[in-house]
Amino acid sequence: MRTLIYTAFVSLDGVVDSPGGGTETHRSAGWTFKDIEFLPEAYELKGREIEEATALMFGRTSYEAFAPVWPGMEEFAALKEMPKYVVSTTLGQDALVDNWGDITILRSLEDVAKVKETDGGPIFIHGSAALAHDLSDAGLIDRYHLLVFPVLLGAGKRMFSDTDKDKQMLKVVESETYANGITKLVYDVVR
Repeated sequence: MRTLIYTAFVSLDGVVDSPGGGTETHRSAGWTFKDIEFLPEAYELKGREIEEATALMFGRTSYEAFAPVWPGMEEFAALKEMPKYVVSTTLGQDALVDNWGDITILRSLEDVAKVKETDGGPIFIHGSAALAHDLSDAGLIDRYHLLVFPVLLGAGKRMFSDTDKDKQMLKVVESETYANGITKLVYDVVR
């Protein structure tokens, strides 16, 4: 069974959208690069994710934001040929880029659950706030890799839905706070 890992830059008030800017902007878009000192050690987790990932998963909106950019970026070269999954009920095959390895469209959470049952290593979910809501609510996420930034944004898509559901316990696997105020939190979902 594969491990599904949600990875995110997140504000202290739970906002995950537009950390680097982009098309889904709110007035604080680009918040990870504004007013917070860059410390390479705070981003070590991101390098480790690239080494550990065996596949990537996106919601449609995040796929449409990343697909035109990431294939040509040197820092993401290791991800280029890695299998990718896009969870969408509306994305057509004709919308997939052809320079980014094998890309499979999954049409439902049941399709995601089937992929998890296959052999292979970790699948990392990047961005994709709406998908994270659905996967978390369905109990499909196994681990969270979070870099929590010392900022309150007030607006933007949040990491978790406000759906009334059973509580889900998490176990801290790793944590560290850096001099710039960023806190690394790695949690396993307790089953």
